[in-house]
Amino acid sequence: MKNTNRIMTMAAGCLVLAGLSGASGQDWPQWRGANRDAKAAGFTPPKTWPKELTQKWKITVGTGDATPALVGDKIYVFTRQEGNEVVSCLDAANGKEIWSDKYAVPAIGGPDSSVHGGPRSSPTVAEGKVVTLGVSGTVSCLDAASGAVKWRKDDFPGQWPRFHTATSPIVTDGLCIVQLGKESQGGMVAYNLANGEQKWKWTDEGPGYASPVLMTAGGVKMVVTLTAKSVVGLGVAEGKLLWRDPFAPQGMNYNAATPIVDGQTVIYCGSGRGAKAVKIEKEGDSFTAKELWSNPDNAVQFDTPVLKDGLLFGLSQRGNFFCLNAQTGKTDWVDSTGGRGQFGSVVDAGSVLLGLTSKSTLVAFEPSDKQYTELASIKVADKQTYAYPVLAGNRLLIKDQDSLTLWTID
Repeated sequence: MKNTNRIMTMAAGCLVLAGLSGASGQDWPQWRGANRDAKAAGFTPPKTWPKELTQKWKITVGTGDATPALVGDKIYVFTRQEGNEVVSCLDAANGKEIWSDKYAVPAIGGPDSSVHGGPRSSPTVAEGKVVTLGVSGTVSCLDAASGAVKWRKDDFPGQWPRFHTATSPIVTDGLCIVQLGKESQGGMVAYNLANGEQKWKWTDEGPGYASPVLMTAGGVKMVVTLTAKSVVGLGVAEGKLLWRDPFAPQGMNYNAATPIVDGQTVIYCGSGRGAKAVKIEKEGDSFTAKELWSNPDNAVQFDTPVLKDGLLFGLSQRGNFFCLNAQTGKTDWVDSTGGRGQFGSVVDAGSVLLGLTSKSTLVAFEPSDKQYTELASIKVADKQTYAYPVLAGNRLLIKDQDSLTLWTID
């Protein structure tokens, strides 16, 4: 009887934990989700969309644009609180703090400092660790369970892009890979995740504001990212440059959209330049990026389109949602509403798409190539929103300028 009761108690505990954390496929452990493709699992849209969502809790966490990470029943938030950058671990059920770590960082200057004082880089949770990249280039690795600092690096002191760091670290094969330094004097560095030992460094080009992704071509695993003036593919194992395609911005434009990988195809976008697709082909011992198409329309400024069923859905720098055929590069439709701002995020939620604008409005629309069909437009914050919405089942995490709110979509 005691053993039976114990088993029943353990089973009940597992059910409670599952109710808090959802299936493992619902985790959002890094920038743009589990695979950096902005796809959320387990969401069932309501038959009738509500005018308002149900608020479960709301807490003040600090300023910044970094998207929280959700792993199991824990949320990891990276913010600025007064003169410190702070990594906090919260209980997803109620928002209560489990642990936090902070280090002092000077206030940043420049035209972006009043609204975007940082951090902008989203935390990455992998292999029991939490990795962050501070607004001035500090890389930190913490134990995800306790918050204990494993290692902390500042290998490009006093050097950052003109609008400070915005790229998010990526973890693969026991390596933490980050873009560091400034546009004219920086590059990519791979650290051993366990102890912070530098494994390789590539310094041909400094960083832009996009985040790296992974792909495999010709049997070689590579990290693909936009630099200040190109899109490049580096070998994960040794940091060797495998291919490069020029993509230099002009004037007040930037490389801020994360590349999109579709098999052997890489799609990348930039303000003032639209979107471009290349196929990565291996020729002997080298790789080439063969252009497939280029579309100058609907350029994005601070948005990475989402790829769904051969279609790209994004928010243009003019504030319009759009749909583009990822096979041909042709524009299928453009939302005529406009005025949504240059900052935005689009998440693939299965049968619907969810867009979050900087005006703190969550927009649900159909993933169709025929026309723009809006299903709902719901206010989800009192202040501006620059972080991605984190969707797990019917739970929605929204980080505004200084607060974090858990909503449910019922």
